Amino acid sequence: MPMKRRILFLCTGNSCRSQMAEGWLRHLGKDRFEVASAGIHPVGLNPGAVEVMREVGIEISGHRSKHVREFSNQRFDVVITVCDRAKESCPLFPGVGRVLHWNFDDPASAVGTSEERLAVFRRVRDEIQKKIRRFMRQGA
Repeated sequence: MPMKRRILFLCTGNSCRSQMAEGWLRHLGKDRFEVASAGIHPVGLNPGAVEVMREVGIEISGHRSKHVREFSNQRFDVVITVCDRAKESCPLFPGVGRVLHWNFDDPASAVGTSEERLAVFRRVRDEIQKKIRRFMRQGA
């Protein structure tokens, strides 16, 4: 059995984008990947992210926000930053194969009615899904 590729998604708060990316890769990649997510300044799991992922059959309510320091002594094949702020603050991971940067809007900062805010979460969720699928097609 081939070794699982270890992937870390990194964003500022580890509340939305990195959590959704972790959920998507776990779901789409089945058992091909060992996936984690973390934040530079974790703030807790955002209920909007949980809600829109549940809409597509992916349960992330059991996830928790983690500080990137929790992973400082671990090796990853790929570290993917999902926002510009995380890219600027990304710590060095010894032995990491690749560092990729995917910048997504922060749905937590969306304004408007509840439905307008959820629409932003859905858009970002779908953008992340497309990027994950492309990542997997390219040999991850």
